[in-house]
Amino acid sequence: MSTTAAALGTFSVRPLDPIADAELLHGWVTHPKAAFWMMQEAALHDVEREYMAIAAAEHHDALIGLHDGEPAFLMERYDPRHVELVGLYEPEPGDVGMHFLVAPTETPVHGFTRAVITAVMRELFADPATRRVVVEPDVANKAVHALNEAVGFVPDREIQKPEKKALLSFCTREQFEAAVGSDPR
Repeated sequence: MSTTAAALGTFSVRPLDPIADAELLHGWVTHPKAAFWMMQEAALHDVEREYMAIAAAEHHDALIGLHDGEPAFLMERYDPRHVELVGLYEPEPGDVGMHFLVAPTETPVHGFTRAVITAVMRELFADPATRRVVVEPDVANKAVHALNEAVGFVPDREIQKPEKKALLSFCTREQFEAAVGSDPR
């Protein structure tokens, strides 16, 4: 699926190749702007290992997001009944967990990150089985909280994960459409 954001181009996703994409991802996840990704000290082989594990996982997958055909963001989706949030909340049928990371750039474009999260959400809701998207960003990541709110997420509560204190938030299909509109472009 691809979406077009006015004046920002076309966004699409492709499967992540843990070996071929490792060097690209390594540059993204170890960049200072990716501090909340918690891989700042990762070596290239650590990134390969992490994404090989995700590729092999039954309930977790990773995709490379493309902007006008060029790699621009990372998207992960997971089943919160089996990954990330097991025992931390009561999942509902149709819940899908999500992480996203925009590639670092020296020349930021106003509205780009919001266009990315909108494209990610459209990709998730393209599956008719997805009823609600679940996220658990670090409570200190105020920038992503604002982005999440802009696309319809509603904070539920803080939860303690092994690696961080997180803000558990949910976004239904209806909340997303009310926030950004249902136009698939």
